[in-house]
Amino acid sequence: MSAQRQKAHAAAAALDYVENGMTLGLGSGSTAEIFLRLLGERVKEGLDVRGVPTSQRTADVARENGVPLIEVDHVDHIAVTIDGADEVDGHFRLIKGGGACLLREKIIAHASDLMVVMVDESKLVDTLGKFPLPVEVDPFGFSLTAGQIYEALRKAGVKAPDVQLRRKGDGLAPLITDGGHYILDCACEAIPDARLADQYLKAIPGMVEHGLFIDIARVVIVGEDTEARVLEL
Repeated sequence: MSAQRQKAHAAAAALDYVENGMTLGLGSGSTAEIFLRLLGERVKEGLDVRGVPTSQRTADVARENGVPLIEVDHVDHIAVTIDGADEVDGHFRLIKGGGACLLREKIIAHASDLMVVMVDESKLVDTLGKFPLPVEVDPFGFSLTAGQIYEALRKAGVKAPDVQLRRKGDGLAPLITDGGHYILDCACEAIPDARLADQYLKAIPGMVEHGLFIDIARVVIVGEDTEARVLEL
């Protein structure tokens, strides 16, 4: 219950970054869904905003809560993206992609004037990597790509990365992202140099996008048991 309470406090505090008339990037995940429910209440009270969802699930939750949506290709400006994260370090570097939406999340975050990240206290880390790093890859030749990802992470200082194909809940078929790709989850324990890992991973053919978000988030809202703490770069 503590984590849920903290997420709710973080989501409520994120509403302070929403202004009338804004186009918002709407993140994915459990905390983002709490935010969408709260945002829907404000919309019913007269708030005029529109959202660009980062996943089909987010679009569904937004509609259920009365949040107006706009197609991404009809947008020329996104004021704020509000999203969650699986890990956040002291430099506001993130690991995202536990919900398999990392590609669209990164596209929208990069196109926004500001990215606000909502987390509970358990997501704060000194060094990224305890949460397995998701890497979105093209299905064609994914096993070859997996081998190159392993070598790239080793070169970046990860001691023994374990790269595994993410599968659906039945444990048999591969999970397919909204974009039609596979996810490789890379258990690293620690990523000593996230920037170097980013550099090596970007050079791999077949690697569509990875879950390291570097120099993107500018605000991190940490939900606590009784309130939320707002950190800004």
